[in-house]
Amino acid sequence: MGSMRHRGQAASIVRRTLFEGAAIGISSFAAHPESDACGDVERQNRNVVVLPFSGVFAKHDAPGRHVVGTPSHAVFIASDTPYRVAFPGAVGDRAIILRFDDALLPEEVDRRRCGDALGSQGLLTVEAMMRRDLLRRRLTDTTAERLEIETLGLELLSLCLLVLRHKHMPNRAAARQRRLRAVERVKEAVAVAPAEAWSVARLAAVANLSPFHLCHVFRELVGASIHEYVLRERLAQALNAVLDSGDDLTGIALEAGFASHSHFTARFRNFFGCTPSALRQKKGVGQISQLRKIVTARTSDRD
Repeated sequence: MGSMRHRGQAASIVRRTLFEGAAIGISSFAAHPESDACGDVERQNRNVVVLPFSGVFAKHDAPGRHVVGTPSHAVFIASDTPYRVAFPGAVGDRAIILRFDDALLPEEVDRRRCGDALGSQGLLTVEAMMRRDLLRRRLTDTTAERLEIETLGLELLSLCLLVLRHKHMPNRAAARQRRLRAVERVKEAVAVAPAEAWSVARLAAVANLSPFHLCHVFRELVGASIHEYVLRERLAQALNAVLDSGDDLTGIALEAGFASHSHFTARFRNFFGCTPSALRQKKGVGQISQLRKIVTARTSDRD
């Protein structure tokens, strides 16, 4: 296991290599930003899928074009493609990173133009979120076998590539880009303050669209309504606090923007398949078993 710490233009960043196999590499990423300015231009020598589990970051790959990464998203970075990273609101970010070669891309994807076939960002399924956190825990468990880690990583990558497939729209390219930029501005605003008492009118002002137009465009591009998306962001951010902190669940609920502990519990159970207290009570192997149970149930539903 290797680690590297460096101070870039906009953030102090810690990267740690957690697993290195023939098919896939897995590392962790933690950023403690000094500002919300963009960092230096970067390139990856392998394809990368970034899976935040707390915080928010933005990947800029062209002037005026960026996507936001949060705990409910997968962000794709094609190999040898320049990009810059920023941290909206200087919130910071912690993530699991999957690194892989072109051989693992779906067969129908043109290896020479994978950036065109795969979107820069996809909304994770609940199963993918839980697999991400199951993998995180197994990576820190000294009893985990390499085969298990590699299998979990490849299964998670497969789910990510499914949600990253481009959903082509019949709009002209320029119109599509304007809509994408508007939606990403909304996502960024929600990611920085998920607990905010958002209204469609306020988010429409952020997007510079009419409320009606925003609702239509957002569902078309994201695959969820604005309300569903905000709720998903609150729950995705809260999941990390439930799993990794000892904070009071009522405090977590209120901080995430829920009206009460009972409201939070009901939403959490409906989305993840168990209550936050049930997941919190499990420790070590018990928590891993609970995550496996949720993943298995979700896999059965998908099949």
